[in-house]
Amino acid sequence: PTAGVKAARKRSDGFPVWTEADCTAYEARWPLGTRQRVAYAVLSCTGLRRGDAALLGRQHVKEGEISIRTEKTGEVITIPVLPAMAEAIKAGPCGDLTFIVSTTGAGFVKESFGNWFKSACCAAGVNKSAHGLRKLAATRLADAGATVAQLEAWFGWRGGGMASHYTRNADRKRLSRSAASLLSHPVSGETINKASS
Repeated sequence: PTAGVKAARKRSDGFPVWTEADCTAYEARWPLGTRQRVAYAVLSCTGLRRGDAALLGRQHVKEGEISIRTEKTGEVITIPVLPAMAEAIKAGPCGDLTFIVSTTGAGFVKESFGNWFKSACCAAGVNKSAHGLRKLAATRLADAGATVAQLEAWFGWRGGGMASHYTRNADRKRLSRSAASLLSHPVSGETINKASS
């Protein structure tokens, strides 16, 4: 009797984006010099997906820029090494072929890396994931004024859909704030009372 009937899909925003408070809590729990801080720096400063972040190493960096072919889309992205990431990598510990390593010094496959990083997040009181840091990186760039083309280049997106989502949200915030200037001369209660009498 249910042939041809499609189940209703629950709307979801997907993985929750990290907040600045989440970042502060994580950094307090995992200071520079820990493997967990290296992983966080790579994720938050690049916005890479967990599989690409787990593969990222010195061979992908030249003259202060990262160049890596993304696993999901096959796009080659080129992004700068941000100071916070450089600081975390310098403090280590890192491997020879991957910045993010296990206690044995070996790299991770993406599934085990995701689980390990989730445990590090929970230990910091942050019930979020690696993908939430990718969303935070996109939000930060959009809020700073990045265009759709710039976001697509940074994250390896195509078609404008994902990048438009972030720039639209950032534009709405900016427009809402700028609308406050339209209310620079609010009407007082006294003025309203006089007008109605």
